Amino acid sequence: MTTNTGRDATAAEGVSGIEVKPVAGHIGAEITGVDLAGELDDTAVAAIRAAVLRWKVVFFRDQKLDHAGHVAFARRFGEPVVLRKRGSASPPDFPEVETTADRLELGGRFGMEHDEWLQRRRHTLLRGWHCDHGARVDPPAATILRAETVPPYGGDTTWSNLAAAYAGLSAPVREFVDGLRAEHRLGVGYQPRPGDDRYLRHLLDHQVASEHPLVRVHPETGERVLFVNGYYLEQIVGLSRPESRAILDMLLEQAVRPEYTVRFRWEPGSVAFWDNRATIHLAPSDNAHLDFPRTMHRVMLTGDIPVGVDGKPSQPVVGTAPGRW
Repeated sequence: MTTNTGRDATAAEGVSGIEVKPVAGHIGAEITGVDLAGELDDTAVAAIRAAVLRWKVVFFRDQKLDHAGHVAFARRFGEPVVLRKRGSASPPDFPEVETTADRLELGGRFGMEHDEWLQRRRHTLLRGWHCDHGARVDPPAATILRAETVPPYGGDTTWSNLAAAYAGLSAPVREFVDGLRAEHRLGVGYQPRPGDDRYLRHLLDHQVASEHPLVRVHPETGERVLFVNGYYLEQIVGLSRPESRAILDMLLEQAVRPEYTVRFRWEPGSVAFWDNRATIHLAPSDNAHLDFPRTMHRVMLTGDIPVGVDGKPSQPVVGTAPGRW
């Protein structure tokens, strides 16, 4: 997201008629009094930006956004990502919009049912926690996700505040992890099928990996953020695998402690807008057995290269370059 001061945006909140209602102690707020499909003035944009930076994820209800409105809203906060490849469910006339439908394509593309594919990717609870495109050298700054069709029950998404998680570590542990770096790689933890595995071949043919600081400094708030996740994180650089595994497990368990999280119940017309630099999220796993569609549309905003406490930026390892999608 483009930079703006929190003080100015906070002052703008009352003037614009927007109300920000926190929904959990460390993360999450619901914003009312705004029509995202309408013409938002600079005051409203500043208030929303400030709420995202403060609460890490914000929620809007009963919005009437279409694809064009979704993209227009996103552009008020940054430059939308245009993916080179999207699934066939995504709208062809709006390259900024990616449609995610839980039971479409995915595993079926690689010769296995979707449920098996998902189990092999996320075979533990912690494996499912991720930021969007975290293996890139420049992960998206933010994601704006809107719900079109949701099940009558199930399908919630959960987010965690990585700045609060870092602050909750003891001082000696914070000092220790401040100087560490780790490799983030696409497909980490995937459990291959016996024999030929088309998805494993796909991962090997399309490697994406970067070396990121284990603690990044947020480019707008200056907060230190525990930059960990369960889906991309491979190994801490310079440590043995047993040492790395023990430390990463401890840090990830810290990152997703319940007090640092918020869970959102989707409805048609709901929109979630989160800071991808300061959060990880967990997609739902309680609706796979339900015969209900769940269709969501997302727009991501281009991000910068993470910088560590020591001032050193992330480095690409393979398959990624700044700004190249």
